Amino acid sequence: MSRAAGAPGRESAIFAAGMLRGQSALVTGGGTGLGKATALELARCGASVTIAGRREDVLTEASAEIDRLVGAGRASGGVGAGGEGAGAAEVVAVRTAVGDIREPGDARAMVHALLERDGQLDLLVNNAGGQFFSPAELIASKGWRAVWRLNVQGMLNMAEAAYELAFVGEGTGAGERPGAGAGGSRGGRIVNVTLSPHHGMPGMAHSGAARATVEALTREMAERWAGAGVTVSTIAVGTFDTHVMVKYPAAVRAGMSRSVPVQRLGTPGEHAWLVALLASPLGGPFSGATVTLDGARDNWFGPWPPPGLVDEAGEVPVEERREGGASR
Repeated sequence: MSRAAGAPGRESAIFAAGMLRGQSALVTGGGTGLGKATALELARCGASVTIAGRREDVLTEASAEIDRLVGAGRASGGVGAGGEGAGAAEVVAVRTAVGDIREPGDARAMVHALLERDGQLDLLVNNAGGQFFSPAELIASKGWRAVWRLNVQGMLNMAEAAYELAFVGEGTGAGERPGAGAGGSRGGRIVNVTLSPHHGMPGMAHSGAARATVEALTREMAERWAGAGVTVSTIAVGTFDTHVMVKYPAAVRAGMSRSVPVQRLGTPGEHAWLVALLASPLGGPFSGATVTLDGARDNWFGPWPPPGLVDEAGEVPVEERREGGASR
């Protein structure tokens, strides 16, 4: 696992020190997995980071872990749907926000509380999401609604709250990010997280449909909010080596890396690096785009190399070339 995913170190392994200094970021689902790795990397790049989720104990533990890794001091308090937490005299890399993104009121309360403390919100990472493994024909209406409400409605709740309260709302701080829109809006950046592959997800049809909707909404929001200086992009992640993989059947876990052409799972640090890149000044031109990070899995589904492409030794054969001739 790369240093960005969890090894000690105050600064990013690949980005310039202080690249995101002066920026405030909110990461949903930031207490575990890819969200926690993202919060760590953003903190290493100098951002003031808040991680959001429903379980205060998980968030508190993640915040303390990140603070230890980046060498920050600890302080009490956080933000949440119920209001702003206690003030902090010490330097804290990551604070917490407790709330349910599926509830519009909670989404707005978390953004509002962050603004009360930081005065601005520059980056929203819609990382929270989830699904369960089941054949499509066995997914009940309740299951479809649950996945949709978390992955689609939760993203919309957070994006609209950030847009209305922070990116174009009043009282969002004196500064403006480069490329801010007209009419006094200071602009902002949204990064949504979806899944790859895009050509069908056997066993998770409900999630595939929801994530495709998020990607379509990303393109729509990027166009609709461009005049306000707001950029919206998506990262479609493949199979990553995180704790959530243990919930899938053993047969599914065993075949995960074989379905990836690069023959390995992604690391949380690699995902975090891409989020930081999209949060940087380079991220603006990616507005409306879906960046796939999956080791080429989007190009193929099944064992790699595919059956029939290998010789008896299990190697992909190399075509013999004639001397002086061309081969196509």
